[in-house]
Amino acid sequence: MQQAATIKRFATPVSVQAVVIDLDGTMLHTVPELAGAANRMLRDIGYAPVSQELLASYIGNGIGWLVKRALTGEMHATPDAALYSHALPIFEKHYSELLLDSKPYDGVIEGLEAMRTAGLRLGCITNKMARYTGPLLEGAGLAKYFEIVISGDTLPEKKPHPMPLRHAAKFFGVPIEQLLLIGDSQNDTLAARAAGCPVFCVPYGYNHGEPVEALDLDAVINNLSAALPLIKRA
Repeated sequence: MQQAATIKRFATPVSVQAVVIDLDGTMLHTVPELAGAANRMLRDIGYAPVSQELLASYIGNGIGWLVKRALTGEMHATPDAALYSHALPIFEKHYSELLLDSKPYDGVIEGLEAMRTAGLRLGCITNKMARYTGPLLEGAGLAKYFEIVISGDTLPEKKPHPMPLRHAAKFFGVPIEQLLLIGDSQNDTLAARAAGCPVFCVPYGYNHGEPVEALDLDAVINNLSAALPLIKRA
């Protein structure tokens, strides 16, 4: 998705009523489980294992693309359809077994608590499928913070399309420019700019191995707790 030629940027502190937060690489460290499931899949189909670092660079566009990249070793290649159809359920089986081992990053619980205490309404927007998102949020003790959870298969489009952000703003009943997205990747910044809302990114996540500082965003925050000084209630 191409960014528009004229882009609105937001000065901090941003004036917002609601905050929506990405899951993988922003709130939860899911690389060990995703990489573990991918390598178990590769083993089961007779392929050589891949480094966790390389598999981490494949994360961010949903499990389907992670499996395709693990099979081909390329970011945009498409494997043989029969191979993909065979491999995907094997990955899903292994990932279901490992899913609940994922843990929140430092500052996540504290940040969510602080935002809730400040009266900000909270949501989660992820490209992960709903059947994984719900159990992950529950298992990590995060589900209670969110009024709305939008997964990769909740709507016809997912990030970097702006639809999930517009849907969240409508749910909260707030202008799109008063909805803040916190994420970790270009998917998040593209979605936010296309929707017309502010976006912060954490530097520790899964931006295909590239630094978030190079992205079109409004702030880089060390963790969720660091967002609050850059926010004011609209």
